Amino acid sequence: MLPALPRTLIAFAVVLGVLVFVHEMGHYLAARWRGVHVDAFSIGFGRPLLQGRDRRGTEWRLGWIPLGGYVKLHGQETPEDVPPEVRANWQPGRTFHEKRVGDRAIVVAAGPVANFLLAILLFAGLFMTIGQPVGGTGINTVVEGSAAARAGLLPGDAIVSLDGQRVGRFEQVQRYIQPRAGQPVAVAITRDGAEQTVTVTPDARDNGNGPVGVLGIQGGASRFERLDPASALAAGAVQTADITWQTLKGIGEMLVGERSAKELGGPIRIAEVSGEAASLGLSPLVNLMALLSVSLGLLNLFPIPLLDGGHLVFYAAEAIRGRPLPPRAQEYGFRAGFALLVSLFLFASWNDIAGGAIGRWVAGLVG
Repeated sequence: MLPALPRTLIAFAVVLGVLVFVHEMGHYLAARWRGVHVDAFSIGFGRPLLQGRDRRGTEWRLGWIPLGGYVKLHGQETPEDVPPEVRANWQPGRTFHEKRVGDRAIVVAAGPVANFLLAILLFAGLFMTIGQPVGGTGINTVVEGSAAARAGLLPGDAIVSLDGQRVGRFEQVQRYIQPRAGQPVAVAITRDGAEQTVTVTPDARDNGNGPVGVLGIQGGASRFERLDPASALAAGAVQTADITWQTLKGIGEMLVGERSAKELGGPIRIAEVSGEAASLGLSPLVNLMALLSVSLGLLNLFPIPLLDGGHLVFYAAEAIRGRPLPPRAQEYGFRAGFALLVSLFLFASWNDIAGGAIGRWVAGLVG
């Protein structure tokens, strides 16, 4: 087995490379569909390690810095932003800026859509090969003195709902309880064939990123059922939608202060988790890739200028107004979006360093 650091770096490059490639391929295929020429398709930044030009005139590049990628659309700039000698080389009818606003929106939205489709396919592949976890709300163990023990929960109970929200897997119980430390939760259970409701106040436990709620229970071992291709695709779509909703819900809880913003992670945490997943085998790594694909698709749909979602907001305004927003308004929007993205990147990176392996290493030196 590879040492930890090389394994982490390789896993990080593979995971990020696949996600970025699929995202940019979504833009590329949509551009081809809507008649827009693609000047360049790049995975990674910096000096190209590999490059070549296909028969359609698109240059394909592999940069040595694997932290993103891009698709350069032909004539993406407005005519006012480029000199006449550049405009002279534009191919009539194949430039991005002259396409209808609906076509431009399709090209931009195709990147995040591709990430959601990738997640569905990856989950479906896991459900067909490894199987879908079935039946996970039964309580196997109750820790003595825990919140669950104080509320009277017993081994053999099966959790039906939390505050009226139905749950079918133990992971759903964990996701619901973790941001509710110290908050009473109505837990509906079945015991000896009868349903009853108890009120449990989760204890708080610090996981390195702030307090999280815990009940003090362990679920029974899940069993896995392999699905046929059609059922696996449907289950993959449901899983992707559930993760998308839970992610949005978690962000909302951070904004209102119900959840710690220390849970936000950046590239360093992704690299660490990728290395850990790779050490466990291919299936955990594929599962992680599906989760991150959902996050990447969702992040790019946020209405922040510079992201795909910000461009879609501008196109929506253009469709309503019948003409694009004034250049100055777009420029201010891009500046604000850039400042916000840089701030989020720095904040997430600080969380990674302070709460991750680097932070623990520094703490060990100091302490």
